[in-house]
Amino acid sequence: MGLGLVAHLVRLGVLSSTSDHASVVSINLFVALLCACIVLGHLLEENRWVNESITALIIGLCTGVVILLTTKGKSSHILVFSEDLFFIYLLPPIIFNAGFQVKKKQFFRNFMTITLFGAVGTMISFFTISFGAISIFSRMNIGTLDVGDFLAIGAIFSATDSVCTLQVLNQDETPLLYSLVFGEGVVNDATSVVLFNALQNFDLNQIDVAVVLKFLGNFCYLFLSSTFLGVFAGLLSAYIIKKLYIGRHSTDREVALMMLMAYLSYMLAELLELSGILTVFFCGIVMSHYTWHNVTESSRVTTKHAFATLSFIAETFLFLYVGMDALDIEKWAFASDSPGKSICISSILLGLVLVGRAAFVFPLSFLSNLTKKTSMEKITWRQQIVIWWAGLMRGAVSIALAYNKFTRSGHTELHGNAIMITSTITVVLFSTMVFGMMTKPLIQFLLPASSNTAPSEPSSPKSLHSPLLTSMQGSDLENATASIVRPSSLRMLLSKPTHTVHYYWRKFDDALMRPMFGGRGFVPFSPGSPTEHTGR
Repeated sequence: MGLGLVAHLVRLGVLSSTSDHASVVSINLFVALLCACIVLGHLLEENRWVNESITALIIGLCTGVVILLTTKGKSSHILVFSEDLFFIYLLPPIIFNAGFQVKKKQFFRNFMTITLFGAVGTMISFFTISFGAISIFSRMNIGTLDVGDFLAIGAIFSATDSVCTLQVLNQDETPLLYSLVFGEGVVNDATSVVLFNALQNFDLNQIDVAVVLKFLGNFCYLFLSSTFLGVFAGLLSAYIIKKLYIGRHSTDREVALMMLMAYLSYMLAELLELSGILTVFFCGIVMSHYTWHNVTESSRVTTKHAFATLSFIAETFLFLYVGMDALDIEKWAFASDSPGKSICISSILLGLVLVGRAAFVFPLSFLSNLTKKTSMEKITWRQQIVIWWAGLMRGAVSIALAYNKFTRSGHTELHGNAIMITSTITVVLFSTMVFGMMTKPLIQFLLPASSNTAPSEPSSPKSLHSPLLTSMQGSDLENATASIVRPSSLRMLLSKPTHTVHYYWRKFDDALMRPMFGGRGFVPFSPGSPTEHTGR
């Protein structure tokens, strides 16, 4: 995948020259900037205002200014932003690693709330932003924009930036918040992309109940099919590695097979017009639960750090990429005749994002709390504010969808389309830098460190497992439950009955799935097999 990315970048290398030398210079400069982002991110690790995403964005902006001055206003970037580059090369390793590293217990414990936020919440945000855009922009004489464009705007600005949010929240300090915001971000991105693609073939002149029901049915089909494909790819990789014992000859083959199977699942989903985001995410979850335990010890260490490294490079590359391309003079030239209108539209879009997110976070949190049995399981008012704020940032998904809708080549000569492109860039830069800088201080103010752990874990026997979250994978954690002394409190037993969905899944997993596909403690030892005597 790395060679494919480089080859694609070579084809996209732009410095007003298409020669090989210019492409090599462009890539060298970009790699050097990536190194600078890593070093500065390390130096600013303890800073409460700036994270690595914002650092990369600022470096990209500064580099764009330098290139703009060097070329005397002719160009401000060394690469042209391409939605194909983003969706094919940059997004898969980020989403896969998120699924591979996620604490599965927290994620599936809050799965219904995550689905409520990610699917239903995105639809509410979409309708809120779309209705606001139709009501306001249709009176501003922006250009040749129709109702379909305004609906597309609703889908574009409903996509949150889960990448930046994940760097702000801490999975160990705020496990509930992390699982909710992270899970919502993944489902939200998938919902926004599916919704955006559906709108491209949506006949606005024939809207009725049947069409709406067909659309909802198609969405459910895409969601379930994408999930099934990801689970199937993960189980297939686990079965192959478990049966063939590939690691006895070469650990490199194990690592390569895991990477290629994960990427294949994403590309198959795109080929079948499913949601690659959901597919590769659930593929990562299944691989971490089964496949990861079937490989050799050295392969486990390698895959864990390899996936995290690829994700980290892709995230840094992404924000550097967006920051540099944001100053593309060609985009702003077509909207420069009405700067006041551009600022006004950007402000309105930002306000619609604020309102659209508030329209579902607080009501859906209220509905979610109605299903909770104890007050410790409920989402507190302060946590709701953090969830609302952490999802206000917009990123490369919004830019990629905006380019897909309003242009195919990075800029457009149509006045209305140019304004929407520049407004999208403005909203992304402002929300990422301003909201991103204020998120850490807001979390420290609303959720002090001393109170982070208590409200985020439900009051149940499982809450005793929280110290293990920092050092164990999800499946490791599950097997450690046997060695933990459970309290005899009758109140605790009544508040959280033993026979839950998780309980029955564990029985099914232990009886059928793990013996067939492997997993911690369920891979039989044989000479040359991936099972180690130690740690089993």
